[in-house]
Amino acid sequence: MESQQAPAGSGVRTRSQHQRRKRIVQAAAALASRGGVEAMQMRTVAERAGVALGTLYRYFPSKMDLVVAVVGEEIDLLESSIDRRPPSAATPAGRAVDVLMRATRGLMREPELADALIRSLIMAEVETPFGDRMTGLLLRVSATGLTADNATEEQLALAGSLSSVWVHELLEMLRGRRTYEQIQRRIEIAAARLVSDL
Repeated sequence: MESQQAPAGSGVRTRSQHQRRKRIVQAAAALASRGGVEAMQMRTVAERAGVALGTLYRYFPSKMDLVVAVVGEEIDLLESSIDRRPPSAATPAGRAVDVLMRATRGLMREPELADALIRSLIMAEVETPFGDRMTGLLLRVSATGLTADNATEEQLALAGSLSSVWVHELLEMLRGRRTYEQIQRRIEIAAARLVSDL
């Protein structure tokens, strides 16, 4: 939305646009946390955020774009948590488990929102950065200096597979088929096989 290189004197406008976008995403998340994606009607989001419907569509052309933004905010929170308190486990697998279980706890604070977001991302018709960002995060905590840019194809595939296992397990928990403890055990087993040598 906002240009990376704003013209001189537009700092206030850029800050204002950033705050408006944040209000929209927060309004959408609040609605989804009570009624799932169905509650994220664009008109209702606009009203709750205090913006015109046309303004909302300028920032987010579709509901799925809005869902992706809400997911992005959740990942931002996870990354901030990891920056403040990096995983301390001695092994790559242990650090990966720490990250995924933190993400699980964060999402499960708002189970309706988590369910709406995960289900919507599975059905997404727009490109979502969710999987790539989680994969990058797992690479980062698994080995010093490892990123999606410098990882091998195998490392990317292994971290991506672990991320996919986590999404599946999270869905199972949301459906009432897994407990938190069961998910943790399954993630530990998968991480030991997939990222122990990263």
